Amino acid sequence: MNKEFLIQVHNRVKPSIHRTPVLSSMLINEMVGANVFFKCENFQKMGAFKMRGAANAISVLSEAEKQKGVITHSSGNFAQALSLAAKKAGIPAYIVMPKNAPQVKKDAVKSYDGIIIESESTAEAREAMAETVRLEKGATFIHPSNNDDVIHGQGTAAIELLDEHPELDYIFTPVGGGGLIAGTALAAKYFSNHCKVVGTEPKNVDDAYRSLKSGKIQFNLNGATTIADGLRTFLGDRNFPIIKEHVDSIIRVEEHEIIEAMKLIWERMKIVIEPSSAVAFAAVLKNKESYKNKSVGIIISGGNVDVTNLPF
Repeated sequence: MNKEFLIQVHNRVKPSIHRTPVLSSMLINEMVGANVFFKCENFQKMGAFKMRGAANAISVLSEAEKQKGVITHSSGNFAQALSLAAKKAGIPAYIVMPKNAPQVKKDAVKSYDGIIIESESTAEAREAMAETVRLEKGATFIHPSNNDDVIHGQGTAAIELLDEHPELDYIFTPVGGGGLIAGTALAAKYFSNHCKVVGTEPKNVDDAYRSLKSGKIQFNLNGATTIADGLRTFLGDRNFPIIKEHVDSIIRVEEHEIIEAMKLIWERMKIVIEPSSAVAFAAVLKNKESYKNKSVGIIISGGNVDVTNLPF
């Protein structure tokens, strides 16, 4: 792994992604007391950063693997990302989704020609179904976050952010399965001199915080809920070693802080973000004294929100 390798990854995914804008707000800068730059992956194809990792993972498949297609288990943004990336590559994508996944998410996957296989809602059931389909179809399994090619692809958002703002002191990302923050940490290592990476997550589902503290992957209690539903997943053996080595810290935020941060961005920046994206900004607001007069990057991870069910 080196800088040249990550440049190759970036060049490989460029034809499949948007170079998303970096936005700032004078009012937010004044509120935080820092220069804040938002990398807006809510404007990415299919509405989230996960398009980057999916595109990279598919791009490195052999022709034989492509013919048999890809499979993943996801009820969220990666289901859409892999479906769209596979459609662009002209290969089948099998998506294991829980039966109780919202119909709007299933419809989105179908709109990208993803082939949905339903399972029970537990992680064990989804994984078992994915393995069954993998064996039956000969498809290549691509994990939403615990996959090297996915991790490297997700890091391209931070590469672009640092290309525009090499002076950044910090980059904040939300933490769910760990793919985004691991990729961001690698990008910061190779494309900046001093930029620290900070993870953020809801206090209700703080497995990454506890994992970093203990040095071992931790899990959340069954039934633990958060408005930032995209962050309920847990870290994996591919991304956790990167996080342990290269992530400065993980900050936890309360549910009301997430909602307030989300509302603030909607109102002041006039952009649509999902609750999981608001977690990173909530952490900056909560700890703004620590970042006074600093240059802070925030990766807005996505904008796929149910506008009929907003929390404010």
